[in-house]
Amino acid sequence: MAKSLIEQGMRASVSRRTLLQGGVGLIGGAALSGGLTLPAMAVGQEPIGTWPAGSQGDTVFIGVSVPRTGTYAVQGEDELKGYQLAVEHINEGNELVQKVSPKTKKGVLGKQLKLGVADSAAKPNEAVQAQQRFISENKAVMITGGTSSAVAVALNKLAQREKVLFVCGISGSNDTTGKDCVRYGVRQNFFGQTAASAIAPVLIKEFGKDKKVAYMTPDYTYGHTVTKSMQDITASAGWKTVTNQVSPLGAPDFSSYLLNVVNSGADILINVNWGHDAVLSIQQAKQFGVLDKMKLVVPYQVPFLARETGGLMQGVYAATDYWWTLEDKFPLAKMFNAAFEKKYGYKPEWGAENAYISFLHWARMVEEAGSFYPPDVIKAYEKGETIPSLVGDVHYRAEDHQCVRPVIIVKGKQQKDMKGKEDYYDIVEVVPGKDLMQKPDAFGCKLGDYT
Repeated sequence: MAKSLIEQGMRASVSRRTLLQGGVGLIGGAALSGGLTLPAMAVGQEPIGTWPAGSQGDTVFIGVSVPRTGTYAVQGEDELKGYQLAVEHINEGNELVQKVSPKTKKGVLGKQLKLGVADSAAKPNEAVQAQQRFISENKAVMITGGTSSAVAVALNKLAQREKVLFVCGISGSNDTTGKDCVRYGVRQNFFGQTAASAIAPVLIKEFGKDKKVAYMTPDYTYGHTVTKSMQDITASAGWKTVTNQVSPLGAPDFSSYLLNVVNSGADILINVNWGHDAVLSIQQAKQFGVLDKMKLVVPYQVPFLARETGGLMQGVYAATDYWWTLEDKFPLAKMFNAAFEKKYGYKPEWGAENAYISFLHWARMVEEAGSFYPPDVIKAYEKGETIPSLVGDVHYRAEDHQCVRPVIIVKGKQQKDMKGKEDYYDIVEVVPGKDLMQKPDAFGCKLGDYT
């Protein structure tokens, strides 16, 4: 990884052209003849994206876009809290940060982090417009956020075009690190393929073979890829799809779809809807008597789903990224839970966990690179070294920039077994990530250029 001339202690002369290429701001360093100061540039590296302009001061800017309004607003706010806590911890040099990124003391490379927040409303165009402003006006050195896979895919494209790293937030689509992958995008959280691979054996053991299945699928990249992964993996056990009800994001009513489900003769309802759509569709499924006739499965768990459905997740299996009782197994999870609950007053759900640990992983990669220079940060991810997370050791694949991490299978607790107001789930299994991943090229990932 390239080191700056300052870091290498080299004496050099810098032409007027080189200084101009380095951006308008110069940082203090080795004195040059004529009273000039050596710019914070690496040897032989031309400016790229917002580098070096975005990292020449005492602070660096991060752009966040999450839905704060619309059908995914509750999940977006939870995700945002994870980002905010990560920034606070990084800036103050929190002990948990140093366990994940030992070189991070106060700030990243000694620079304090500033966070800009925009409401995406789960709309790709609004997320892109906001992040474009953060890049152009604030010289963001990294952008992040998600909650909607459609947003994540759009920000992937923006990041690659602008040569600014995108650290993906919540995104369950196979396509995010599949056919829509980019060199400038990375993802920590679980996704459709890994969720299906983890939960399918549990479901087959519990419910048996040769089942008739109804799907409820949101009509965008997340929904279609999660449903397909579930169909493909359960087919070996003879599970057959009798209906797949595809609905638009933010559907105001699921009555017509549920009528088709109840008349399908299915044994199992697999509900892939997310956010408020998941809450509403499950509540209406109860009203229509669907849940009295068939078992409910949520293959990609929605944060706060148990709370917002009023007990309808009791006995229901789901795959998730994180559940707070993992603190009994993982010490870092316990530290995170305590800090999060102290600040926000509730147990963290997985949107906050994903945002927090993704941010800390980015800090680690920048520290390992010794620079905010994007290609070097990307190459730090691509080294694939084993690093800590809140659910044990993980690593990122060089081929598609997907984190290889465990998937958590939970089952909704009965009311009588709950030991507290947020004790909604039993952890059934923590499934190691290495056996859940598709081959790197299976979903069409072709990473772009570094420069």
